[in-house]
Amino acid sequence: MIPHWPTWLVWGFLASLTAVHGGDCFAYFGTYTGAASRGIYVARLDETTGRLSPAKLAAETESPSFLAVAPNRHALYAANEVDHFKDDVTDHGGAITAFGLDPATGRLTFLNQVCSSGSAPCYVSVDPSGRVVFAANYGSGSVKAFHLATNGAIGAAGDCVPRTGHGVNPDRQTSPHAHFICTDPANRFVLACDLGTDEVLVYPFDPTAASLQPAEVSAFSVPPGSGPRHLAFSPNGRFAHVLNEMGCTISTFAWNATNGTLKLLDTVSALPPGTTVRPGFTAAEILTTGNFVYTTLRGHDSVSVFTADPQTGRLQFLQNLPSGGKVPRGMGLDPSTRWLLIGNQASGQVTEFSRDGQSGRLTATGTELKVGSPVDVKFVTKN
Repeated sequence: MIPHWPTWLVWGFLASLTAVHGGDCFAYFGTYTGAASRGIYVARLDETTGRLSPAKLAAETESPSFLAVAPNRHALYAANEVDHFKDDVTDHGGAITAFGLDPATGRLTFLNQVCSSGSAPCYVSVDPSGRVVFAANYGSGSVKAFHLATNGAIGAAGDCVPRTGHGVNPDRQTSPHAHFICTDPANRFVLACDLGTDEVLVYPFDPTAASLQPAEVSAFSVPPGSGPRHLAFSPNGRFAHVLNEMGCTISTFAWNATNGTLKLLDTVSALPPGTTVRPGFTAAEILTTGNFVYTTLRGHDSVSVFTADPQTGRLQFLQNLPSGGKVPRGMGLDPSTRWLLIGNQASGQVTEFSRDGQSGRLTATGTELKVGSPVDVKFVTKN
């Protein structure tokens, strides 16, 4: 059962954040709860020096594996990746939890919690208008939209879209597994990655009604058995780079913003040249900035860097280096894009890399934070 207590931060934690000289943003870490973690953690980053404060508990909540920040920075949402968020048998599904966020102090305050209408929600996002929050339910394969109140609380339910189908892998693709959901840059369509069916789904989107218009959905395939996990648009909005978990590959699509269609251009390995996929190798996260794409790789326990042609979308391998821990999951770039943090789930630490803005290359700084089972990283600029 997920606790429904108000979220708290101890005053000693706030004092420790304030003690970091020159810090100007907060890094929040989603985790799997257990012996080493009790929920969402936060640290303060000095963007000039890269110095990080110790990570402290910001919100006690069950397995907040993925996080999303409201566009106005005054609310944070967590996907509670569980199968039943209440003891009541009528509540079949995980949960989405809303917290008020104070960008001056980093403090989180519990607002409310709702059932995600599906099991094991593993991804949550907010539309650019800040009016709708989305959830991807990995276990049941459905995606869900909710209205948001003006204070950031989760309001009335919008569309919930179940799916059917399967892929070619008999171990992992016997049913749909929604793993990602977000809007396109223009906020006219919603895209969802289904690992179980090897498809990227595109739904026409109406933010005023929190409607996904399932009757008009279009499906676009990645190579069979790839397992699409996460998606990142190019900064110019012309291309969508889809990270395939099972294949450890990146499929690049041309995006037609007018009619909401995807055209597959290329699929490349996310592993360094000459490295083949082995049992235990799975891709985890993808992000883009400038003309560069970054991915984390579990099993290989590394991060890869690619250059992206802004005209063609084509990727070219640039760099691969160890993630600094075991089973790297989510990662995040600070607002200055000078610092990259990676959550290493199995080794229980967040590792820091400096980033060269011109070349896109990463360098390990040697800085680590102890965080139990970190899964996601999100930054918020400090007021």
